Amino acid sequence: MYYAYKYRLKPSDAHREELDRHRDICRQLYNHTLYRLNEYQDEHGELPSMTALRSELPDLKKWWDGLSDVYSKVLQTVVERLFDNLKGLSALKKNGYGVGQLKWKPPREFRSFTYSQSGFKLDKKGGQTVLSLSKLADIPIRLHRAIPDDAKLKQVTVKKEPTGEWFATFGVQMDREPPEPPENPEKCVGIDVGILKYAHDTDGTAVGSLDLSDERERLEREQRKLSRKQHGSATYEKQRRQVAEFHADLRRKRRDFLHKLSNYYAREYDFVAVEDLNVKGMVESPSNSPNTTSAAWRTFLSLLEYKCEREGTHFVAVNPRGTTKECASCGVSTDKPLWVREHSCPACGFEADRDANAAWNIRSRGLEDVGVGHSESTPVETALPVDTPVSAKRVVEAGSPTLKEQTASAVSE
Repeated sequence: MYYAYKYRLKPSDAHREELDRHRDICRQLYNHTLYRLNEYQDEHGELPSMTALRSELPDLKKWWDGLSDVYSKVLQTVVERLFDNLKGLSALKKNGYGVGQLKWKPPREFRSFTYSQSGFKLDKKGGQTVLSLSKLADIPIRLHRAIPDDAKLKQVTVKKEPTGEWFATFGVQMDREPPEPPENPEKCVGIDVGILKYAHDTDGTAVGSLDLSDERERLEREQRKLSRKQHGSATYEKQRRQVAEFHADLRRKRRDFLHKLSNYYAREYDFVAVEDLNVKGMVESPSNSPNTTSAAWRTFLSLLEYKCEREGTHFVAVNPRGTTKECASCGVSTDKPLWVREHSCPACGFEADRDANAAWNIRSRGLEDVGVGHSESTPVETALPVDTPVSAKRVVEAGSPTLKEQTASAVSE
């Protein structure tokens, strides 16, 4: 399995200058390779191979001052980066998106370079841990968490953030097999994600959404200040960095919340079931796209999946269709608009929180998908066939709170 470990670098002023120089040389090489690619296509009517463009690097070093100062593997990854971008454009075009052509990279858009396979190592010098980069420098690094002993360092990407900070991201390979579905899992959980409550599981745990309203308001104020500065001036650059720091702070707080939540479920349970949400389609919907984007459900599910693999917890994503409508006790489908926050089944009388009912359905589907069977529940005698849909109007008539009461409850939450 392949993982990424990100650490903060602590470069000196001399290190920063050298890092920026190497980054700019890589940027110029990217632009030159793009020029050669377009030139070759105009002459031959087809794209050159990546190997053909990489073979030109030794000749470039003969007349390009400074190119020999950069490690050879780094230069090769720059050419690979261009072809990866081409593959990305081709994939978008196949999916029906209108795409243009690759453009030259200005300094602000080319922020990283990569050492692949060799040319880097972690070392101890002067009582501190340093990242030794070939033809560059030994840069102090803050290892806030240890890399596993059985991990193989495959590559490292050095990146400059808009705030001016430098980070190193290690690509790590670990020989671990994905966990097999447990025959009789003892600790199983189903998780339903939402807006008012970010996660509601089958153990009754309801995790509220992260409140970042103060941070967003502060960011909006700073962005308005930036819009009033003259572009390119010293005050503009100072304010731009301030805005970048607020963006980074907002992003760090959100990812910290998602990391801690996913880590909890991966370590506490043997079996985790979630919905296989089409987040992209939900974001494209105009109804609630800002809240959906802010919730970052796809990021949470991705973090949860790889952490379950790491911890040996079986992870399964189930079909989300009907998990909210179906009764977790009897299976009768009941229409419920968003303002109805309680599930009250008119067939069997089962009552529960709307999200808790969905979490139980997700858990049951997950266990069925791996062939373990249904979760424990008390059989009930239903008044309606299981496949009979029930309208939202009947749910209200069956004793659910009125629209006015539900709206007030949702607002108070």
